[in-house]
Amino acid sequence: MPIDSAAFGEAFCSGPELASRRLVLLHGWGADADDLLELGELLVGPDVQVVALRAPLSHPAGMGRQWYDLQQPGWPQLPQARADLLGRLQALERSLPLSSTVLLGFSQGAAMALDVACGGGSSLAPLPLAGVIACSGYPHPDWQSGALQPQSQDLNVLLTHGVQDPVVPHGASLELERLLKLGGARVELHSFSGGHTIDPDLFGPMRSFLVRCWS
Repeated sequence: MPIDSAAFGEAFCSGPELASRRLVLLHGWGADADDLLELGELLVGPDVQVVALRAPLSHPAGMGRQWYDLQQPGWPQLPQARADLLGRLQALERSLPLSSTVLLGFSQGAAMALDVACGGGSSLAPLPLAGVIACSGYPHPDWQSGALQPQSQDLNVLLTHGVQDPVVPHGASLELERLLKLGGARVELHSFSGGHTIDPDLFGPMRSFLVRCWS
């Protein structure tokens, strides 16, 4: 069901309007809000609300969306993208605490999910999320200082990445794992033999992770 809310921006939603748990989906560069919606519905039961957020910017190719322009040197749109996403998640918090929310992102969406969850590259405080699933993600250049904030130590993170990924190298998730563990987060990395995708063989571990986050 597509919705357009002035509070948290364009999104697709499924599941109950009044739920005790929520899964928020952040799509990748050049995709759109509905790209991960089917996956979200496969991972959770009918009692969980699934919200797929639409990135605010048009993709330069003319189709799809982006959180910030990857083609601009230094990614100058990243600070605004971070602030916009934080605002949208805080708007969602009015109906359900972030402690009952898990973020799931793919590629650029995974980078955004971990960025806001850990406080970004600034003095912003980490979000009190139930957990983060980051698929084929990467760390932002200024992300390390945020990842090392003491409040990050309560964060549950599941990383997935294909060892033959030609778009975002597998080493990016190895670096994410290193930084997150350095910051005290609880991290598990699932590597698979494949490319820039979400491996269906990992749906089981992802479901188990969600159960643990919400327990």
